[in-house]
Amino acid sequence: MNFNERPFIVIWEMTQACDLACIHCRASAKPMRHPLELSTAEGQRLIDQVAHLRVPVFVLSGGDPLKRPDLYRLVEYATLRGVRTSLTPSATPLLTREALAGLKRAGLARLAVSLDGPNALAHDAFRGISGSFELTLQAIRSAHELGIPLQINTTVSRQNFSDFDEIAQLVEVLDIVLWAVFFLVPTGRGQTEDLTTAREFEEIFGKLHRMSQRVRFDIKTTEAQHYRRFVAQARAAERRGAAARTQPIPELYANRSDPFTREEGTSRNTADGIGRAPRGINDANGFVFVSHLGEVYPSGFLPLSAGNIRGQSLASIYRESPLFTSLRDAKNLKGKCGVCEFREICGGSRARAYALTGDAFAEESCCTYQPKAVASIAA
Repeated sequence: MNFNERPFIVIWEMTQACDLACIHCRASAKPMRHPLELSTAEGQRLIDQVAHLRVPVFVLSGGDPLKRPDLYRLVEYATLRGVRTSLTPSATPLLTREALAGLKRAGLARLAVSLDGPNALAHDAFRGISGSFELTLQAIRSAHELGIPLQINTTVSRQNFSDFDEIAQLVEVLDIVLWAVFFLVPTGRGQTEDLTTAREFEEIFGKLHRMSQRVRFDIKTTEAQHYRRFVAQARAAERRGAAARTQPIPELYANRSDPFTREEGTSRNTADGIGRAPRGINDANGFVFVSHLGEVYPSGFLPLSAGNIRGQSLASIYRESPLFTSLRDAKNLKGKCGVCEFREICGGSRARAYALTGDAFAEESCCTYQPKAVASIAA
């Protein structure tokens, strides 16, 4: 795919209404819907544009999409337009088996639920509402019974870093197609003190990489683009080790021109027909976020609007807006990201850079890697 022409993922924040009170919520969601949300007709026009762009992954998000009574109609409309649709609902009493059955009939391709703790005490504290953990498990069971492919989302922050191994153990026994591990961006209710350190990022990267080599489901990261650098380094080290032992390169790495293993690799079709990106995406580079009011952002964690679909087409904003085109140009990166040999496959989290410095092109502060250019100057 040419990410200058079309994105791989479009996320539509259908509403910011939600009955949870998550401590990390980027939207600072509230129980009531905004009166100026995109209407059903406007949502259908957005879906038409997504279909025209042939976007492989379309996600209905929130807030909680189940707060919108037209959700089923919009999922069905997307299905009829040939758009494979994923849903990220909140684990509240609205997420019933009947609701999931209705979404299945409408053509929902994938369900994504959040799991941020290994038990009710930890998860419910993260989500701010008692009972959310049990509702999440019920939704997982219902999705399996209904035959809806399942994705688990986990956000890593200071609150649950020590629980990560237990969360991973729980995720590993679930029958899922993808584990999406989000790394906190301090925006909305997320705070800077909730961030894990750069070394702790690397520790999680190592665990994810090792896990990816033994599980059947895919693993991806969100707002941890330097995981791709970690994987490239790990592959290089493994190849050197294989060469030193004069053994053949393992089949996993043979005849591969891309720098990633399966967790950040080429598209691998799953039961829902939703594959993986052919290369690493980043904010505005293969990724676009449409807010409940129609504002178009590079991601949901980078609150800089490039336009509004009520007055412009999604394609023109994505392809032509100065914000998006500048974010896609690695030459605009600053600090060590600007001279890093991995900048084209990584690029760092532009959202986290903006949240911490006010500059979307600043270096990734949660990365331990020192580029060769920086190391040579220091030497």
